[in-house]
Amino acid sequence: MLKRGIKYYCFSVIILLGVVSLTGCYKFKGDDTIPAYISIDKIKLNTYYPEEGTDSDAIVDAWVYLNDGLIGIFEFPKSDTIPLVFPALASGKHKLEIRPGIKLNGISSTRVPYPFYKPIIYEEFDFIPGTTQSLGIITTSYYSDTKFAWLEDFEQTSISIENYNDTIIERTEPENNPIAFLSPNSRYSGEINLTTERSQYTGISYNSFDIETAGTITMLELNFKNNNYFQVGLLIRDQFTLVEKDLLILNHTDEWKKIYINLGSNLSLYPKAYDYKIIFRSGLENGSTSAKVLLDNIKVVYR
Repeated sequence: MLKRGIKYYCFSVIILLGVVSLTGCYKFKGDDTIPAYISIDKIKLNTYYPEEGTDSDAIVDAWVYLNDGLIGIFEFPKSDTIPLVFPALASGKHKLEIRPGIKLNGISSTRVPYPFYKPIIYEEFDFIPGTTQSLGIITTSYYSDTKFAWLEDFEQTSISIENYNDTIIERTEPENNPIAFLSPNSRYSGEINLTTERSQYTGISYNSFDIETAGTITMLELNFKNNNYFQVGLLIRDQFTLVEKDLLILNHTDEWKKIYINLGSNLSLYPKAYDYKIIFRSGLENGSTSAKVLLDNIKVVYR
């Protein structure tokens, strides 16, 4: 059984904060008129692969706090060669905290500090007004109390997704096929091929996952690359019935992307449910004779 999660209203507050526009919200006060500038090349996730899966992330923002007060939500430049630079009206030693931010459900207008990634904290950062101080590449990791209910990275021959029609999900072949998501711990991905003869796909996680206290923060993480629309949903066992809940549809992308999908709000609608599974669906689009959907680094995480 999963352990009791954090109350959902806490995450709701985080979501409400996420709709703040990506501009600094720290006002010039008192005699301080010359800011110190801080530069960050990127925020990178580190994981312990055997227990936490790959270190794939989609950190797009830095939520910056000075002495525990939010001074701004700053978006990283699209180019990896351009650092993020933000101002802070401070001089001398102060607490600086940087929380990794993501797009919840892939929506640009709903940005949140990801509740599973640790903040980067400098207890006594020495601010120097009129200068730009570079932090370089800074790293985060999952909180130690994060639980991983499901990890599927397609590195094993057995795949923890059941196929429910003739179209199946298979590992990319051969090893290190260039179409796969490749990294030091990733040599294979999941591949679904749609054709006119096999135009529909339905796959459901082999295992079911317990539903605990309403409000548990639960997220589905995955990487995807597809030239056909692809749907993600929940199959919830609610007493004597099965309820299918559509979550979202993934648009076409010709490059690998990562998405963080909030499951907790939907699971909270079924307080008497026993457990749930993840559903993947796709159907060949009109006018197409073939299509490909690639998946990797699937995680169900909760706190």
